Amino acid sequence: MILKISRCLLLSLLLLLAIDLDAREPQKSSPARSTTENKATRARDLGIPFDGTPDKFNAITDIAGVEVGYTTLIEGEGKLVVGQGPVRTGVTAIFPRGRASNDPVYAGVFSLNGNGEMTGAAWVEESGFLEGPIVITNTHSVGVARDAVIAWRNAHGGADAEGFSWSLPVVAETWDGWLNDVNGFHVQPEHVFHALDSAQGGAIEEGSVGGGTGMICYEFKGGNGTASRKIDMKDKNGMVRTFTVGVFLQANFGRRPQLTIAGVPIGKEIPGEVYKKETGSCIAVVATDAPLLPHQLKRLARRVPLGLARTGSVSGNGSGDLFIAFSTANPNVANPDQITHNVQTIPNDLMDPIFAATVQATEEAVVNALIDNQSMTGRDNHHVDAIPHARLRELLKKYNRLQ
Repeated sequence: MILKISRCLLLSLLLLLAIDLDAREPQKSSPARSTTENKATRARDLGIPFDGTPDKFNAITDIAGVEVGYTTLIEGEGKLVVGQGPVRTGVTAIFPRGRASNDPVYAGVFSLNGNGEMTGAAWVEESGFLEGPIVITNTHSVGVARDAVIAWRNAHGGADAEGFSWSLPVVAETWDGWLNDVNGFHVQPEHVFHALDSAQGGAIEEGSVGGGTGMICYEFKGGNGTASRKIDMKDKNGMVRTFTVGVFLQANFGRRPQLTIAGVPIGKEIPGEVYKKETGSCIAVVATDAPLLPHQLKRLARRVPLGLARTGSVSGNGSGDLFIAFSTANPNVANPDQITHNVQTIPNDLMDPIFAATVQATEEAVVNALIDNQSMTGRDNHHVDAIPHARLRELLKKYNRLQ
């Protein structure tokens, strides 16, 4: 009898835990509302003109092998009770070569304004390699996300040739405390695991999902945005090679009057205010299949600010603007089983089209984060409007910029 009661209590406890975990699991998770399959509205759908030619998905996942996964946490309403909510946050995971690969990629990092965090950046700078996924979350969840990535990699990769299991994962953040119970530490290891395990290629979600759930951009609802550019490069012998650059960013920056879309002062035409001074940041990930070396990828990361500036950003004092770029070319070059490796690269004199592609994709990714989004109410009934599509089209038409 006692054994039966114990079993019943155990089953009840497991059921309660399962219900609690389900409440924390994403209300939207990739690919619930994909950028192509379910008619999500993106910037180009509204007739906003952009330079350059996007690839198939107009996303970072146009780079073969790149996979993106999300966990979105939306729970509770009304007055903030620290530790209970409301919760408006999440986790984003980006794999350069997919979940199944442990092959590092050449990478470079750049800090435009350092009021933020990107763990593992020192080793990327020193080694020239990105080893494992990139994870993005809220400011006060960096620690748990970092530890969870290490646990996930240990479970999936095992020891190296010397018998050691170690990792310096790249985990970055932007602050979502206006809408989210940021001091409630709602992101748990299982949420990081879910983002990592759910990563996939193809069309991906944007806006208020994953780490972008509680973010604000130009005092409209912000979050995740992505875009890509396809480049045809021709040498003097007429040989043509096609490469792709993809940008993914967590947009959480800017004051309303600064917002510029396609050269139109949208923020001045649609005034509004959420907070008294800029408190946001931007994390950007640039991926390419062009064969670039680490110092060239750092040059690519340095071009992200030019794309942000096209939308009006000035990178304020409180903004943590940290960028990382990687190349999926040159596989297996980190393998220590042989003394030397042959690698391909592109001469610096031919990199201008890749620079331009990075700037263009960054600009469009920011606008996609704003357009493919919804209004949100969070802690203490703080409300942030999504940018109004109809009004935006009216203004583009007024300034003769509607495509």
